[in-house]
This record gives sequence, structure tokens and C-alpha cells, in this order.
Amino acid sequence: MALGLILGLGRAFRRKRTSSLDILSSKRAPRDYYKGKNCKPIGFHTRKAKYVVQQEKLPNYVVPDLTDFKLKPYVSQCPREVKTSESAESIK
Repeated sequence: MALGLILGLGRAFRRKRTSSLDILSSKRAPRDYYKGKNCKPIGFHTRKAKYVVQQEKLPNYVVPDLTDFKLKPYVSQCPREVKTSESAESIK
């Protein structure tokens, strides 16, 4: 009896832990279950099979005025080293 209890506890500790995302999948859930892609809805369905979009749930991007801005919009993944007079003086 005691040996069976010890073996059972050993199996419980060896068991592979599942992440919270794998607990309920579409294969283990009811037929009409849809898990989604972790995004929030921007509206709702009506009884007449229409979708109403709510304006307060839409993303609102605030972009500043970039006229006369010196920098370019692209930033390189591999920047080149540019020698300036200030960096040359600090090396010496």
C-alpha cells in the first residue's frame, strides 16, 4: 500500500506541465468553440446577422506633425560607424 502511494506521487511529479494556452483547445472543447487569437472585438453581432462596429473600441493613432523633421523614417538594422570630429578628439 505504501509503495503504491509513493509510486503515485512520483508519477505526479514527473508529469509534464501544460501551459495555460494548451489547457483548452478547439479539439478538446465543444464543437462551436473558437479560441481566437487574443485580440479584443471592436463591435458586436446583432440578431439580424449584422456586425456593429463601436467607434470607441477602434484604435486611435496620434501622429505628430513631422514637417521639417531632420531624421529619415528608416532605421537600419546594421548601422555604419560614422567618424566625427568629436569622436576623433575623444579617442586621442
